[in-house]
Amino acid sequence: MMTRKVAIFTETFLPKIDGMVTITCLLLEHLRRVDADVMLFASGNRVDEYAGYPVVSMRGLPVPIYPELELALPGPRVRQQLADFNPDVIHVMNPVMSGLRGIQFAKQMQKPLVMSFHTHLMEMARFYGYGIFEDTLWYLHRLGYKHADAVLATSKHAAADLEAHGISPVSVWRRGVDVERFSPDFATDEMRRRLTRNHPERTVLLSAGRLAPEKQVEQIKHVLDAAPCVHLAIVGDGPYRAKLEDVYRGYPVTFVGYMSGDDLSSAYASADIFVFPSSSIETFGLVAAEAMASGLATVASRVGGMPELIAHGENGYLFAENDTAHMVELVRDMVEHPEKRQQFGVAGRKTLSVLSWTVIMDELFALYDDVIAEKASKARVRIIV
Repeated sequence: MMTRKVAIFTETFLPKIDGMVTITCLLLEHLRRVDADVMLFASGNRVDEYAGYPVVSMRGLPVPIYPELELALPGPRVRQQLADFNPDVIHVMNPVMSGLRGIQFAKQMQKPLVMSFHTHLMEMARFYGYGIFEDTLWYLHRLGYKHADAVLATSKHAAADLEAHGISPVSVWRRGVDVERFSPDFATDEMRRRLTRNHPERTVLLSAGRLAPEKQVEQIKHVLDAAPCVHLAIVGDGPYRAKLEDVYRGYPVTFVGYMSGDDLSSAYASADIFVFPSSSIETFGLVAAEAMASGLATVASRVGGMPELIAHGENGYLFAENDTAHMVELVRDMVEHPEKRQQFGVAGRKTLSVLSWTVIMDELFALYDDVIAEKASKARVRIIV
C-alpha cells in the first residue's frame, strides 16, 4: 500500500486537553502505525510535534466565551508549507477560522477534502446567551461543509442534526475506547484514597473532562445533598474550576486536576459511579465511554452520543438534560444497590469492548483512500470531456 500524505487542520491541540484533542492524538498515533506522512496545522501556540509528526502553530485571538480556543487566519506562510508538503488529502476538523482557510487551500490546490464536526457551536451560542447568532452559524456551516468530499460527525445524533440543517450526506466517524488502557484492572486502594481524601469507605462518584459551564458539573451538588456517605472526585481542569470550587466549598469533593496515562485509568477504575450531566453542546461524550470501558456504572444526560452507548436500565442510566431530580433518583439507586452498579459496570464494558480504535481509524483511513480515488476519477472525466 502506498504511503498517504495527510494534512490536518484543527482549531485546537496540545497542551490543551479535551475530547477533540484526544481524538486528534489517537488519529495521529494510528496514522503513524500505518506509516502515513502527516502535517498538522493547529490554531494557537501548540506543541512542535506529536507522534513524530510536525505541528504548525497558527497564532490568533482568543475566543471570548472559549478562551482556550484561538481564532487564527492562516496566511501565505502556512499556504506555502502546505504546498511544499503536497498532501494527498486534507482533513479539516471542526472548522471555525483556520479550518475555513484550510477549506480554501484545498479548493485552490484541488485536493480531496474531508471535514469532521466535533464541537456544536450553535448549541454553544445558545447555551451562552448568544442564540441570536445561531442561524448565522448554521448558514456559515452550510457554506463551509458544502465544499467537502466527505462530511463526518461523531454520533448518529450529530449527523442527523447536520442533515436536518441542510448539510448532507453525513457519515458517522464512530467513537471507540482502548479497553486495555481503560479497564477495571487499574483499580487501586491508593487511588481510591486519593480521590476521596482518605475516605475510601464512601461511595465514589466521578466526573471527568474539561471544566467549563456547558459540562454542568455543578448539578452533581444535588446528589451530594440527597445521598449520604458519597464523595465526588472531579478529574480535569479548565476555566470554570474556580467557580466550581466555590460551589462545592464545604462538600465532600476532591478536585484532582488533569490526569493522564495510568493515573487517569486508575481514577476511572477506582471509583464507583460516573456522573455525566453535560448539556446538549456535547456531540459524543468520550469521557463517559472511557468510564464505561473501565467498568464504571454510568448515569448520563441524554445528549450527544450517550443514547448510542447506554441502553437505559441495562448498562447504565439516562436522564433528560437538566432533569436534576431524575439524575439524583438514578444516582441514589446506584448508591443504594451495589449489585446493580456492578451489573451495569460489567454490561457497559461489554458494550465498549467491540469498539476498537484500530478498526475505527482503519475505517477513516479507508475513507481517505475513497475520496482520493473519487477526486482522481472526476479529474480524469473532466480531462476526457
